[in-house]
Amino acid sequence: MEMEGRGKRRKRKPAKPAPEPLLDERQQADGQRPRGKLRWRWLFNTLMATFVVVAIAVTAFSLAMYSYYRSTILATLEGKAQTAAGMFRNYTETPYLYTARQFISQFEEKSTIEVQILNANGRVLLSSMMDISGASVDTPDVSDAIATKRVIPFLGPDPDTGDHIAAAAAPVVYNNTVVGVVRMVTSLRQVEAQMTRIVAVTSGVGVLILIIMGLGASYFIKSVLDPVIRVTETAKRIATGSYGVQMESRANDEMGDLVDAINDMSMKIDQAERTQSEFISSVSHELRTPLTAISGWAETLYNGEVRDAADVKKGMGIIVSEAQRLTRMVEELLEFSRMETGRFNLSVEPIDIVAELEDAVYTYREFFRRKGLELDYTECREELPIIGGDPERLRQVFCNLLDNADKHGGSGGRIEVSIGWEDDDVVIRIRDHGPGVPEDELPFIKYKFYKGSSKARGSGIGLAVCDEIINNHNGSLDIGNAPGGGCVVTIRLPIGMENV
Repeated sequence: MEMEGRGKRRKRKPAKPAPEPLLDERQQADGQRPRGKLRWRWLFNTLMATFVVVAIAVTAFSLAMYSYYRSTILATLEGKAQTAAGMFRNYTETPYLYTARQFISQFEEKSTIEVQILNANGRVLLSSMMDISGASVDTPDVSDAIATKRVIPFLGPDPDTGDHIAAAAAPVVYNNTVVGVVRMVTSLRQVEAQMTRIVAVTSGVGVLILIIMGLGASYFIKSVLDPVIRVTETAKRIATGSYGVQMESRANDEMGDLVDAINDMSMKIDQAERTQSEFISSVSHELRTPLTAISGWAETLYNGEVRDAADVKKGMGIIVSEAQRLTRMVEELLEFSRMETGRFNLSVEPIDIVAELEDAVYTYREFFRRKGLELDYTECREELPIIGGDPERLRQVFCNLLDNADKHGGSGGRIEVSIGWEDDDVVIRIRDHGPGVPEDELPFIKYKFYKGSSKARGSGIGLAVCDEIINNHNGSLDIGNAPGGGCVVTIRLPIGMENV
């Protein structure tokens, strides 16, 4: 029955795949912004700025051309009207009309300029265009010319036709009395048509400028944003753990400098990551070794497997020695933690630097003697002045450097220590006669966690702590290879309390 029931079960239809989200939706789901917005915003802002400049330029040019044409036409009409009015001033009314007809018939520009002869009341007597005798002119130029006895221009719509016209009315004065008016009138249709053509041409030039600016801006934006996109992608790869990845620098400019900086950052992060991994491995080994010795001897002594007093004393000595080594490692780590968090402070006081160095030398001399290592100390022949410093920190530096000389150069059989006075500085040198430091490792030997090719035990932060302490005393710590073999460490400390 169970098998039959199972055979009758209906198969479920496969679910339809969900529609693939759009690009913007995918990017928003990934916490990313849609790409291309900066490119289009930059291009839009560039084109808008160009459009505003071009629009202002086209408008200003068009207004300037219109003002030029208008002033030229009005000046021409004023000059012709004034010249014509001067021809009628010596005539009475009857000869005035005769002369007016003769002037109109001989006027060469009557096809483009209308000549109107008016009486003293502003009514038209004669016209070169059509017979409008008896009609009155309602524009203010005529009445103003009669009232002021001066040539008056006019620019505006014609009251009868509504067309835009330019006119100039000049009074005919006889015996200081206005006997008539000569008026020159022309239509502005041609000027407006010409202005339309000018605006069209300048607008076309403006559109061409916009197109050129758009193409140029697109090329420029592409040349700027493409490297930025490459830098962004590389930065994302670095952020996801691809340390050490490098980009090709294609330009010798600010973008090239940025690429070089990103490459340098990537290499330093990669180096720091590898150094940190090596540090964790090294510290784990360094902690495990003494802990194993302590745990082994403690269990042996606890179980009573060693009964001889000499063996018990030897085991206890190993436990104490390894515990002290663990304590020194922990103190180094604590010092390094204080340096990284900015809690590294000095307790400055007047100190006798010679006495502090001699204490460290005497402390290590017996230790070195038991190992068959000779420690030569050269005392200063002259009395050194009191300097300002932290005695505990400086003694820590001396002990650390002597310990390093033993671990890395003890194979040479001798360690030399000297102190002197050079150029207002107290100079301390610690030299071993071991194999020295490879030249390619010297620039990095004071870096934190760096151990180089050395197989000696240690955390790799001792020299970094020493360098920080000396720097906080406004001094310097230099490490190099000595002539004849071995490594030499040179410490320079300024004389005087005010230098710290």
